[in-house]
Amino acid sequence: MRRSKSSISKAASYKEMGDFWDTHDLSDYWDKTVEAAFDVDVKSETVFCAVDMKLAGQVEAVAHKRGVSADTLINLWIQEKLQERKA
Repeated sequence: MRRSKSSISKAASYKEMGDFWDTHDLSDYWDKTVEAAFDVDVKSETVFCAVDMKLAGQVEAVAHKRGVSADTLINLWIQEKLQERKA
């Protein structure tokens, strides 16, 4: 038998877990829940921009050579370009 992913529903998959909660009310199981604490950074945002596939491949190659992600490289390049425009 597969290991349960949920202590309340005893579901072995996320699909089973969803099916369980589609037909059950959390208020019936409130005493079996545990308090959770976590921080949420609501200031962070990601904006996606379309990039030509060929250009994206070139960016990936340069980023790989520099040991950074393409996202990081693009952000650095944009910062540099904006600083140049200010000067």
